[in-house]
Amino acid sequence: MRHDDSKLVGRTFEAGAPYLVTAEGIANFCAAVGDRNPLYVDPEAAKLGPYGEIVAPPAFVASFRYTSNVFDQLPRFGRGGLMSGIDFELETPIRAGDSIRVSSELKQIYEKTGRTGTMEFAVVRSTLINQKGQVVARVDHRMMNRVRS
Repeated sequence: MRHDDSKLVGRTFEAGAPYLVTAEGIANFCAAVGDRNPLYVDPEAAKLGPYGEIVAPPAFVASFRYTSNVFDQLPRFGRGGLMSGIDFELETPIRAGDSIRVSSELKQIYEKTGRTGTMEFAVVRSTLINQKGQVVARVDHRMMNRVRS
């Protein structure tokens, strides 16, 4: 690794203000991805569902822009890195009205060499917590950048 970003592994970065989830935001997300599930967009149908109200679809956790404050701290990734993957574990449904706080930890930096050369990867784990202190989700983002010689 050309920069000593490894000293940042284990460091936690707090996002600024919490994210306020709205029914409109959930509906807009659903419209953008083509999800018409009534549990996410229809208040009457959602009342009869397992949660008793509108909840966000699982992929909604990927819509927050909360890792930029981490990747901006890494010289190789803040300017020109490519998102190479995302994994998430869901624990509590996100509901309209939730206020979500995010903390992100740099979990790992590693290199891989393939046909096109050496690539450097950073893995950031973000933990999303609602206003009740419940963990909503854990999200792992992988960012990739070509190692320049």
